[in-house]
Amino acid sequence: MASYVNMVLLFFNLLLMFLVATAGRDFYKILGVDKSATINEIKKIYRKKAKEMHPDKNPDNPNAAELFQDLSAAYKVLSDQEKRKIYDRLGEEGLEQRDMSGDPFSNFFGGFNFKEQTPDIARGGDVIMDLEVSLEELYSGNFVEVIRYKPVAKPAKGKRKCNCRTEMITTQLGPGRFQMTQQHVCDECPNIKFVPEEKILEVEIEAGMRDGHEYPFIAEGEPHIDGEPGDLKFRIKQAKHPIFERRDDDLYTNVTISLTDALIGFEMDIIHLDGHKVHVKREKITRPGARMRKNNEGMPNYENIHKRGALYITFDVDFPKKTLSDEEKEMIKKILEQESKQQVYNDL
Repeated sequence: MASYVNMVLLFFNLLLMFLVATAGRDFYKILGVDKSATINEIKKIYRKKAKEMHPDKNPDNPNAAELFQDLSAAYKVLSDQEKRKIYDRLGEEGLEQRDMSGDPFSNFFGGFNFKEQTPDIARGGDVIMDLEVSLEELYSGNFVEVIRYKPVAKPAKGKRKCNCRTEMITTQLGPGRFQMTQQHVCDECPNIKFVPEEKILEVEIEAGMRDGHEYPFIAEGEPHIDGEPGDLKFRIKQAKHPIFERRDDDLYTNVTISLTDALIGFEMDIIHLDGHKVHVKREKITRPGARMRKNNEGMPNYENIHKRGALYITFDVDFPKKTLSDEEKEMIKKILEQESKQQVYNDL
């Protein structure tokens, strides 16, 4: 009896050591979310806090870098389903030991495997849908409502076979003689039917998202009659824009100017994707095909919201259609002071 009590005390002491070891940062508190928060809610709150807590925004706070690092660590874990499950069960230290050894319990219990054995659960298929968004939305961010008709399980009359599996059945053939055979065994469950129901999903278009980015809704995919539903994923498709072309985080556009502007210079404003004006000024001669670069006027970087690409402006020159008189031709020659020049060469 005494040895049994000692073994129980030893077990609880080791368990206490394990619980102490798994104490770490409270990622839910750092992000400011409930433990029931969805992946989408976590993403929204993280993006908002990342803007507020970035060290560049808090130069007077000596702990800004450390706080931002904690925020990033919390998001990295809680936005990942598998890591979040392990964190909820074992804490931060347990998660780190799981990453290193694959089984944190083995470090405390002499190699005994106490790992949870979870059977494979049947799962419905994932649904991937293209969602066309404008370049303006990808620049500034937006919330888009999508109507989803999702099949929902409803009770139906009758019974159905469920939980079907293969089991080994032992049959006695005679005294001391047995035979083991495989047999397909099913349970009887209440019957159900799938009825489509309308549901409104809110998709957050985050600033800097790229073409092909996938936005998941967990368990909103195809249902499974005996298991879990799959996921619904919206795949971002950028619509063609009449003014700007996006290449990674840079933007490109063309501006046509008159020959007069090309020769004497000009000023103009380009209306950007969020409505602000990009001022363009040229005081020197602008040749056809000349390019100007405007730093920090491109797309926001999705991974670092404080970085932006560049805006590249290529100039085209619209030559006049009128025919010049001999007097005008001589006047132009006099003004430009440029000799006639023709050169044939290979520039391919």
